[in-house]
Amino acid sequence: MTYTLSYSQSVDGWVSFYSYNPDWMIGMNNYFYTFKGGNIYRHNTNETRNTFYQPWWTQIGQPNNSFTPSMLQSVINAVPLENKLFKTLNLEGDSIWSATLETDLQYSGYIQSEWFEKKEAAYFAFIRNNEIGQLALRSLNGIGNSFQRTISTGTATIKFSISPKLIQIGNIISIGDYLYIGTTPQLVGKVTSIQVNYPAGLNQLVIDTTIPGTVPIPSDVQFYFYIKNSVAESHGVLGHYMVFNLTNTSKDKIELFAVESNVMKSFP
Repeated sequence: MTYTLSYSQSVDGWVSFYSYNPDWMIGMNNYFYTFKGGNIYRHNTNETRNTFYQPWWTQIGQPNNSFTPSMLQSVINAVPLENKLFKTLNLEGDSIWSATLETDLQYSGYIQSEWFEKKEAAYFAFIRNNEIGQLALRSLNGIGNSFQRTISTGTATIKFSISPKLIQIGNIISIGDYLYIGTTPQLVGKVTSIQVNYPAGLNQLVIDTTIPGTVPIPSDVQFYFYIKNSVAESHGVLGHYMVFNLTNTSKDKIELFAVESNVMKSFP
């Protein structure tokens, strides 16, 4: 992918990449102009962020494919000679982001945007780890294959077999846990109701499918598992340093002042 790199005289350095790729650019009368496909565009004239060269046909109801999410990459490298566990990510800003995290030893950390909680004017989340061998936590539990799913507006009911083979949902799952499918974890919703009554023929979960990051539930048989909303089993990621990649899909003005992590020394 081609990017445009910007330079700031105030900081005397290269400060950002942009997704637009102009044919020509010029500054004039305190405005920045670019040319693309024979058209001239004046930048920073509306409040829609990260949207460049909006096609003329979007005015008649067609999709606008010119939006690109905000992405930021940086590194946390305190005490570089020590091997550490990076447990959390804290965002000092006015918006939540999704995150993927990589160290010199692991490429497996991630945080979905809806996992951030606002605490004392900052957003706080525990780092999950989806590396092979790291999913066998008490916070992640398999249920089994469902035989039927019923979808309505904003919710879905996932039904599990009672007979001839009983699939036990178990008593560890709780309302508020996140339900996933697939060998590559895909979020399908948050548990809102647990309905287990074998004599009445009930062995099912009701989930909220409107939370950010969910994927449509396929119609065929799927294996379901859940991750506890609790963070007690969060192992974080292990390494001497951690590279974090943040993504934000907002088209509004947002600010991010600082990124922090709770770090502890790893003892072999």
